This record gives sequence, structure tokens and C-alpha cells, in this order.
Amino acid sequence: MSNVADKLARKSTRKPPAKQVRLRLVYIDFWSAVKLSFLVAVCLAVVNLVATFLLFTVLNSTEIFDQVNSIVRDVAGAGTDLTAIFSLGNVMGFAVVGSLINLVVTTVLGAVVAVLYNLSVKITGGLLVGFTNN
Repeated sequence: MSNVADKLARKSTRKPPAKQVRLRLVYIDFWSAVKLSFLVAVCLAVVNLVATFLLFTVLNSTEIFDQVNSIVRDVAGAGTDLTAIFSLGNVMGFAVVGSLINLVVTTVLGAVVAVLYNLSVKITGGLLVGFTNN
């Protein structure tokens, strides 16, 4: 009986050989690429809006805008007021417009990259990718 147990113990310590598979990526689905690039663009837009709000809050609480405003008043004259230009509404409005433009551009770039890859596969044969199981 110890013979069988010894055989099983030896069998379990042996590692099975890793299988390797080489696959070729020859097609990227257009709509999947558009949806993925749109999702990435939405995530970047949210990050952009949050970062803009946090940066504005930090700069406003440390009174950087007031110091810059006083410097601009000294140089340009008493008629200029940067705090009216750099209000929270204006800054966040600009961030929203920038995020929307970024959303459209990123989505279109994702679609263009998918189309260009699918066209280049006809010439190059695709991307060779290797996989192994551990």
C-alpha cells in the first residue's frame, strides 16, 4: 500500500509541462473598438472633471488666484479682475467642453485605429501573440 502512496506522491510533485499556443490577431471588430474607446473616453472625461475641480479648490483655498490677481492689477491696471474670469463656473464649464471634445476625438481615434489595423493585417498578416498556461 505504501507503494501506491509513494507513486501518488511522486506524481503530484511533478509539474505538468506548460502548453504554449501561438495565435495570430487578424481582425478587430469595428463596433467593439468604438465602444471600448468611448468607454475609455468617458473614464478620462470623469477623471478630467474631478482633477479640474480638485485643482481649482486647492488653488482657491491657498489664495493663489488672489495673488496672481494682485500681480495682474499692478501690471495691467485697476480695471482687470482675474477672479471673475477664473470662477468655479467658468473653469468647470471649460473643463466640460474640453472633456466633450476629448470624448469625441478619442472615440473617433479608436475607430480609425481599428480600421487601419484591419487594413494593415491584409499586408502584414496580423500580430503574432504567444500564450502559455501555468
